[in-house]
Amino acid sequence: MEIQEIRAFLAVAEELHFGRAAQRLHMAQPPLSRTIRQLEKGLGTPLFERSTRSVRLTESGRALVEPARAVLDAVRLAEMAVTAAGRGRTGRVRIGFAGSSSHHLVGRWAKLVRRTHPGIEFVLAGSSYASEVVNRLAEGTLDIGIVRLLFFPPGIATRVVAREDLVVGLPREHRLAGRTSVRLDELADEPWVMLPAEPGSMLRELLLRLAHDAGFTPRIVQSAPDSLSLAALVSADIGCTLTVSSVAQHVVNPEVVFVPLDGQPPIDVRLVWREDDTSQALAEVLRLSEEALPTPGVAPSE
Repeated sequence: MEIQEIRAFLAVAEELHFGRAAQRLHMAQPPLSRTIRQLEKGLGTPLFERSTRSVRLTESGRALVEPARAVLDAVRLAEMAVTAAGRGRTGRVRIGFAGSSSHHLVGRWAKLVRRTHPGIEFVLAGSSYASEVVNRLAEGTLDIGIVRLLFFPPGIATRVVAREDLVVGLPREHRLAGRTSVRLDELADEPWVMLPAEPGSMLRELLLRLAHDAGFTPRIVQSAPDSLSLAALVSADIGCTLTVSSVAQHVVNPEVVFVPLDGQPPIDVRLVWREDDTSQALAEVLRLSEEALPTPGVAPSE
């Protein structure tokens, strides 16, 4: 049974008139009659009782009406699904992000995707380090990420979505806790607590570089796996820590004070994705990111 035969059958079944059915299908009546005869021959049973005055469905014809409609509905759904996928309206996009401070960025973006493109599955995959996100992009196990990194490998496209200030986390009773800002060289003799020395641990690498420029080597006395654990170490007066302003906003610990680091440029937070990724769903999600997460200082796209 061909799709065109099913369409012809339903047109006649609903019109009960070959002339009107042919007009509805934008075809001449003789080819329509031949199509119906061919369908009846293939099924081995008449579908219509014809006379010079009327056309009626046979019992077999009545039995075919609902299955035929279901077939055409399925065809229309398939066509719509293919069209939607081609326009980026359906699909699966996997996003990785490093650190709890990125949650609010991801949440704002995911909310817009869910509201405007419910056919896109936006899969969230948190990660401890930005370098891991970039590695998984290269491997193809992620489609897009939100990271803080200073350098990116070839083939990775990026766009800035936020800028964050560097801050120093200090115990509440620290001698510099009441300052509006602090220079790094004022902390040359302090112990430090930082994230582990993993590849791509940007803040630890940045501390080493900035301290070198300030003329000292930081004494890192303990590591912790995340920002909340670092804040606990700071509150216990084990050391101070270097972090970014978004972490300071999301870490609630009354025993820790975050003071801006003086004289340092902001840190860029970037979207990252593979330059050669041709996914239409990814392209649509990236387009929506310009509305949800516009580049600072740049108006969102219309």
